[in-house]
Amino acid sequence: MKVKTILVSQPEPKIENSPYFDLQEKQKVKIDFRPFIHVEGVSAKEIRHEKVDLNNYTAIILTSRNAVDHFFRVAEEMRFKVPDSLKYFCQSEAVAYYLQKYVVYRKRKIYVGKRIFSELSPTTDKVKPEVPETLNALGVNWKQSTFYKTVVSDLSDLANVYYDVLVFFSPSGIESLFQNFPDFKQNETRIAVFGNTTIKAVEEKGLRVDISAPTPETPSMTMALQKYIDKVNKGK
Repeated sequence: MKVKTILVSQPEPKIENSPYFDLQEKQKVKIDFRPFIHVEGVSAKEIRHEKVDLNNYTAIILTSRNAVDHFFRVAEEMRFKVPDSLKYFCQSEAVAYYLQKYVVYRKRKIYVGKRIFSELSPTTDKVKPEVPETLNALGVNWKQSTFYKTVVSDLSDLANVYYDVLVFFSPSGIESLFQNFPDFKQNETRIAVFGNTTIKAVEEKGLRVDISAPTPETPSMTMALQKYIDKVNKGK
């Protein structure tokens, strides 16, 4: 079956030269974007109930831009003046540079990891088992506090809307699909996934993976979609 419509379970790209827009124009397909999950901030009151006092910490681990935004939001709500001496451990350069939104970058102690947890740990409500193990092994006096949560988006308006391809990038997207539509049946819908953990989540739900990335031949999702559409739409 030919592909005419695609739903990407992420926000619409803000850049004009997104490869999704190029794909849409080149292949003459309709691509819609809809986040299946979203982030909600936790109130300062809730964090106080966890007995967290920001004055007691000399460093913070930041794994995403969301973590940066919500740390400074909570600090403001608590009327906590973030000290110049605070150390920031960031999972990537992108996160580190994003700190410039809140601090003078060159005057702060900012460290960038290599995207492996042996150096860093997450600061959301999704904590992997190795997080406490690694920090304890390092002899670090640490505490986990949830500043924001990843929650399922309401997709009820899509109940009677059908797409030829659904695109997922995380197990949370699959979880959202079934929380919104417990009786979802794949039938002729093609499912595109990014990453092995997402593939596993799809298969655990008894669904079929039709398109996957990254691969040596198609390192990006748009490239994988391009290859698949070429095959089914044009018979290549």
